[in-house]
Amino acid sequence: MTTPTPRLRTALTDLVGIEHPIVQTGMGWVAGPSLVSATSNAGGLGILASATMTYAELEAAIAKTKAQTDRPFGVNIRADAGDAGERIDLLIREKVAVASFALAPKQDLIAKLKDAGVVVIPSIGAAKHAVKVASWGADAVIVQGGEGGGHTGPVATTLLLPSVLDAVDIPVVAAGGFFDGRGLAAALAYGAAGVAMGTRFLLTQDSSVPDAVKQEYLNRHLQDTVVSLKVDGMPHRVLNTELVQRLEHSGNWRGFTAAVANAAKFKKMTGMKWSALVRDGLAMRKTKDLTWSQVIMAANTPMLLRAGLVEGNTQAGVLAAGQVTGIIDDLPTCKELVERIVDEAEARLDALAALRNSSKVTASE
Repeated sequence: MTTPTPRLRTALTDLVGIEHPIVQTGMGWVAGPSLVSATSNAGGLGILASATMTYAELEAAIAKTKAQTDRPFGVNIRADAGDAGERIDLLIREKVAVASFALAPKQDLIAKLKDAGVVVIPSIGAAKHAVKVASWGADAVIVQGGEGGGHTGPVATTLLLPSVLDAVDIPVVAAGGFFDGRGLAAALAYGAAGVAMGTRFLLTQDSSVPDAVKQEYLNRHLQDTVVSLKVDGMPHRVLNTELVQRLEHSGNWRGFTAAVANAAKFKKMTGMKWSALVRDGLAMRKTKDLTWSQVIMAANTPMLLRAGLVEGNTQAGVLAAGQVTGIIDDLPTCKELVERIVDEAEARLDALAALRNSSKVTASE
């Protein structure tokens, strides 16, 4: 495998061995082999989402991705999952380039991955978390602002990003609110090593999300997402649909009983034992400081997202979304998207350089 010389060479392209400083995030039910391989073949870094996969499904997904691309890709793992150790062993055995984490992995897991040559990139939502994982040996971090669709808090990327850049000396990848080359140029100007995008990659031709659901996203405006606590007990940005409105106005008991039913469905779908669900629940309580009600509500997430993003049932499912949903209006291929972003970023950086050159000329006259 020969990676073309990066047009925008950054600490991220050097670290991972990719052509462009663009990352496709590990979105549950969305980031499968098709999208991941298409992103990596386009020169970015595709990341498989394993939280909604069984171990066997992850094993098959890695094999399928490797069959479709010879370029680096990553796998996102839930650090608090009961079988996280087994999944890490799988990544090492299959020589996956990058291990991505939605929650900070323990120091021993980071060391094990790094010793095997796997690049470790956790996602964080605060400077103090970046400092912690950097001290544990993380190679880089993805920092997601409140514009994104994850559980990273309300602070905007424009404030969160510089706070993290000031706190650590490892590469920082910016996420939350990015969708085009102007955003990439802005992130690089801040000092970031690249950008990570979820919703923008969801809305591509290579995404497996049903076309009717993609159209639902494209029809929305900037005000059409909501941060809800009723989906899984934690802040979660989703499209504002009739179902979400019903959840928002439902009582706690109704949400709790629905979550118990969804936990049973998730158990049946994945083949997990109740003991494993309880073990994962205990880990979630410890790492996220959740109540038992919130732990059980967390079972809503995979089932409600599956209904919307896989089955295309927007009446029974929720649609995770970053705020950029309201400004995206097309469905390019991953190759078209990445090339367009890099072209736009180069144009903006050239324009900025020209401003600097102009000021030098003016000062010397």
